[in-house]
Amino acid sequence: MQVARGASAPGGALLVVGDVVTDVVARHLGPLASGTDTVAAIRTVPGGAGANVACWAAHWGCADVRMLGRVGADAVAWHERELTDCGVRPLLAVDPEAPTGTVICLVDRNASAERTFLTDSGASLRLDPDNWSPALLDGVARLHLSGYLLFSEPSRALVSVALQSARARGVPVSLDPASAGFLAELGVDRFLELAEGVDVLLPSRDEAVLLTGLPDPADAAAKLSRHVPLVVVKQGGEGALVAHGGAVRARVPAAPATPHDTTGAGDAFTGAFLAALLAGAEPERAAVEGCRAGALAVEKVGGRPPDGARPPAG
Repeated sequence: MQVARGASAPGGALLVVGDVVTDVVARHLGPLASGTDTVAAIRTVPGGAGANVACWAAHWGCADVRMLGRVGADAVAWHERELTDCGVRPLLAVDPEAPTGTVICLVDRNASAERTFLTDSGASLRLDPDNWSPALLDGVARLHLSGYLLFSEPSRALVSVALQSARARGVPVSLDPASAGFLAELGVDRFLELAEGVDVLLPSRDEAVLLTGLPDPADAAAKLSRHVPLVVVKQGGEGALVAHGGAVRARVPAAPATPHDTTGAGDAFTGAFLAALLAGAEPERAAVEGCRAGALAVEKVGGRPPDGARPPAG
């Protein structure tokens, strides 16, 4: 099976454009105690949906991954080092005014390991067209955009010029909607308008349902694939749906895992999925790789890959 606009020849670089932030992960057991202390294990780790995707793509075998983002002077050296250590080439603009974005991730250590985010986007959503050049696509086989870019005026303008540059060069573009909460604030019609021209859409189940108004994620995936050539709906512990041409073509089961922290699991899926596409895999096989990466991600704290090699193929 070939998906005309969602496929690209094997090889070439992946350019990710999106958010680079600092995550403060607080893992607590049981409900938060209002007005007093709640015991938690707290760690500060590098994060950001875009940066996480880039790191997982490199971890999953993509040899040339580049990350365009915007950070404050307060943490640029740390984030550059962390990206480089993950095998990603950092292309970070330094904001002269705003600090690096920070996200507090509240993770319930019960069985679901579900998380709640408190987000200060800081410099990350101040990425703008002045930070873009068509030369950034030199040698690039795929462009991936973090959906967080659509939630501020400067970064929406950057998305527009990046899409124009990609279309001019025939570079396929993928987009992860990133946040059901922010998506609801932006509005479904506005999001779909801004996503015009995207080749691959990678929503979560909640985002797919929100974008279509359909309660069943399979129906939602099918409907979205009438507008975007390839749609992959990430369903966490229920795997993934691959849809194109107005129908679900594959239901990919989740890989087994014991969740400790679900932060970044969707980013892990996306990074591995894109790495597999760049290696020449068909979308269904790429979704299998995405599920494997997602399972690996939930078994560790934070949104970045673990040290060492990825697990052997199943």
